[in-house]
Amino acid sequence: MVVRQEQQRAQSPGGLQQTVRLFTSPSDMAKEGTEIAEETEQMIDQKEPDNPVSAVVDSKEMRAVLLTGFGGLNKLKVTKKPMPEPQRGEVKIRVKACGLNFLDLMVRQGNIDNPPKTPLVPGFECAGIVESVGENTKGFEIGDRVMAFVNYSAWAEVVCTPLDFVHKIPDDMTFPEAAAFSMNFVAAYMMLFEVANLREGMSVLVHSAGGAVGQAVAQLCSTVPNVTVFGTASPFKHEAIQHSVTHLFDRNIDYVPEVKKISPDGVDIVLDCLCGENTGKGLTLLKPMGTYILYGSSNMVTGETKSFFSFAKSWWQVEKVNPIKLYEENKVIAGFSLLNLLFKQGGCNQVKAAVQKLLSLYDQKKIKPVVDSLWALEEVKEAMQRIHDRGNIGKLILDVEKSPTPLMANDSTETSEAGEEEEEQEEDNDNKERMPFIQ
Repeated sequence: MVVRQEQQRAQSPGGLQQTVRLFTSPSDMAKEGTEIAEETEQMIDQKEPDNPVSAVVDSKEMRAVLLTGFGGLNKLKVTKKPMPEPQRGEVKIRVKACGLNFLDLMVRQGNIDNPPKTPLVPGFECAGIVESVGENTKGFEIGDRVMAFVNYSAWAEVVCTPLDFVHKIPDDMTFPEAAAFSMNFVAAYMMLFEVANLREGMSVLVHSAGGAVGQAVAQLCSTVPNVTVFGTASPFKHEAIQHSVTHLFDRNIDYVPEVKKISPDGVDIVLDCLCGENTGKGLTLLKPMGTYILYGSSNMVTGETKSFFSFAKSWWQVEKVNPIKLYEENKVIAGFSLLNLLFKQGGCNQVKAAVQKLLSLYDQKKIKPVVDSLWALEEVKEAMQRIHDRGNIGKLILDVEKSPTPLMANDSTETSEAGEEEEEQEEDNDNKERMPFIQ
């Protein structure tokens, strides 16, 4: 079969020229993903300067991504904001790279519990260079290379965050790798080793195996002898990630009988970022003494804007858990939210311990963050759409120093009429889907 990839120039309703790729088969998408990954590796290698300490920019303003309200992509724009200064116990970081997660998409939609007030700067993780420290801030010096957790406001040129959320990074770790490391590897590590107590010979089922958390889970499982990893992912990702898991299934099929063909007794650990009907399936697959962990609910996202129908459907499909049944079957059900643990429940010391163990594994070359692609701040809409469409293998990174492509620059700094029309259409039809939007 001859496979063709065509490129056309299209005119948007707002008058902006766009490049549209037409694929004739799913293998084209996999090929494009491979090409993007190769380009990304080259860009990461070129981004690291010989001297990591950048000159301090003499300015009172900074560029930042602003979420003006909850809704579609047109609610995002790049703007100038006053530069923050570190308060007592805080570290000021000149940001080089920021992580983009599926959770950021849900925040944009307002599809989370107790959403913050807008306007706000999104983002929960970044990597960069310490530019200054506040009073009573020990352990960090100007010029230190660090990664940090931030309670919003990470998608900016400069952030200030408490020192308990900041961690030094190895000299050979790039800033994009560091931005891909913190949330995903820490979440994967704590779920596997501290909640589920992963040991030799156990089996793990992980959904969205091609995403950043899924790839982190696969790598961490490989550090324990004889662990069997079952993964689900979109078919076009299979070729790229098949080496990282033991058994890989199409996310669109009923994976329960497929898993039981291989392991009739089921699995020891289920890591579920989907929720909905997958909760019941996961509990069904658990062996006695097994642990099911819910750490996301991306099945609630089926369009560009928040959908009450999708929320209700996902809630209705969740199997109602009977504690007596759990007792009788010797099964454990748990939840995990890294950000709540950090910012609401005082779990800094637990996270610090996990980070140190992970950095040791990194130094031993046993784990390495998978970076899907680098995007300029002005390309945040396109980057978010890539997650929306499940196009990423590994982590998407906002590279603060990257120059945007001309076709994308104007679209993210100014709201277009086309964006307004698209959002209205989404609100009129809650069932409208481009593709299932799973990380």
